[in-house]
Amino acid sequence: MGAPTLAEIRSWPATVGVPDAARAIGVSKSHLYELIRKGEAPVRTLALGSSRHRVVTASLIQLLEAA
Repeated sequence: MGAPTLAEIRSWPATVGVPDAARAIGVSKSHLYELIRKGEAPVRTLALGSSRHRVVTASLIQLLEAA
């Protein structure tokens, strides 16, 4: 499965899982999880409990539009 287009990402729900966000920005999900753990993720995330995270789609769109 390739990376989604910006138009496809714009149709996503308000938050998405880390694997989808990682695919959209072209990194592995393990790398994005590591960045989230370090507080260095290039996108806004929401922590749901101690180990579950969601990525805010609007921040993902902003990142990709700026690239």
